[in-house]
Amino acid sequence: MKRNMSNSDRGIRVLIAIAVLALYLTNVISGTLAIVLLILSGIFILTSLVSFCPLYTLFGINTCRTKTEAKK
Repeated sequence: MKRNMSNSDRGIRVLIAIAVLALYLTNVISGTLAIVLLILSGIFILTSLVSFCPLYTLFGINTCRTKTEAKK
């Protein structure tokens, strides 16, 4: 798997996952919405750990800087 997520993209995903978890633990969200958001948060954490998002490849998105872009 080739990386397609930048560090800032990964950080944003982790922050969103933490925010959803905090909302769940403080009972701000509950029920079906909470379950869906917690599953989505788990996916965000997983994709952040591996620096790869399968949806990005489907849509041709790559937020990771290449070596040629870094030299500019």
